[in-house]
Amino acid sequence: MFDKIEDLLEDLKQGKNVIIVDDEDRENEGDFVCAAEFATPENVNFMAKYARGLICMPMTKEYTKKLGLPQMSSLNTDEHTTAFTISIDHADTTTGISAGERSLTAMKTVEEGATPNDFKRPGHMFPLEAVEGGVLARNGHTEATVDLMRLSGLKPVGLCCEIMNDDGSMARRDDLLKIAEEHDLKIGTITDLIEYRKANEELIVRESKAKLPTKYGDFDIYAYEHKFTGEHHVALVKGDVSDGEPVLTRIHSECLTGDVFGSKKCDCGEQLETALEKIAEEGRGVLVYMRQEGRGIGLVNKIKAYALQDQGHDTIEANLLLGLPVDAREYYECKQIFDDLGVSRLNLMTNNPIKISTLDKYGLKIENRIPIQTTITDEDRDYLATKKNKMGHYLDL
Repeated sequence: MFDKIEDLLEDLKQGKNVIIVDDEDRENEGDFVCAAEFATPENVNFMAKYARGLICMPMTKEYTKKLGLPQMSSLNTDEHTTAFTISIDHADTTTGISAGERSLTAMKTVEEGATPNDFKRPGHMFPLEAVEGGVLARNGHTEATVDLMRLSGLKPVGLCCEIMNDDGSMARRDDLLKIAEEHDLKIGTITDLIEYRKANEELIVRESKAKLPTKYGDFDIYAYEHKFTGEHHVALVKGDVSDGEPVLTRIHSECLTGDVFGSKKCDCGEQLETALEKIAEEGRGVLVYMRQEGRGIGLVNKIKAYALQDQGHDTIEANLLLGLPVDAREYYECKQIFDDLGVSRLNLMTNNPIKISTLDKYGLKIENRIPIQTTITDEDRDYLATKKNKMGHYLDL
């Protein structure tokens, strides 16, 4: 149905248009996209004729700064905070609106010696400033266009244009698939672009390593930082784990209330202790400690969910009542941490089937699942039952 991101990148390198589609719960729209350096009069005219929307020019902040392009409005009230700058025409244009002159403006923006004085303001091309981090930070067409250019090895400036139907209504998924077939264009989704970046880019960077003596024995502690979010994660490593043999591992999501304060609402603290004890007994293993408080919703939201649980709701119901996902955790960071440690085969301590399937998707081999059963108490019995019955966790209750 949708094409692979790799196929879109190849067509962009060849100067072709592609279609990129955003999520149904966002704008649910598709844009024609091409590279600014391949913004020929033919490509611009194709967009104007068959897309019919506004032809925009997504670019990085470095380019808007280089070209002296301030934001169109100092008070952005757009629902998605689309970052329009002042519109431009190249100095050599006349009216600036023809396909040929819009092509000239676009292609001149990516010339090495381009300066603010090369462009008139306002004009008929509409630059958009992408946020740093691209679709990992904002899942819009602006960021998708710039990401596609960068991943194609092209300059990070592109053209995009919303696609409308003949009657002027916005083209949706089925319409877009038909348009792609009619014009022999590759079509992909922003969701797939996000997954492509997670799977193929180095996003987690090791910042430091130190010795860490604990009551479970001596470990090495590795500190990692996400390039774009700035989130910090750590790995506790015991023994040689880079010899290619399966490694006893645990991925533990941060739980301040359970890990530090000994909360009886959950089994997190006991799971953490059990995992470290097992690694110590094995004499070799890795515990990755992820900053994913409250299954990724954050500490304050977790306490709000606790308040709803006090009223009789379970953990899933509480999250949904707050308008939050049941489980917002990501595991691609774990894959990159394991890669850095030289670990590819896991004896994974987990009761969570989603954790297993997600790690497998990112190329880690789960040799064995090691159950991590904790003591059932009156305080956490319902919590564990929810994990088993509603989230499919492997638990004996």
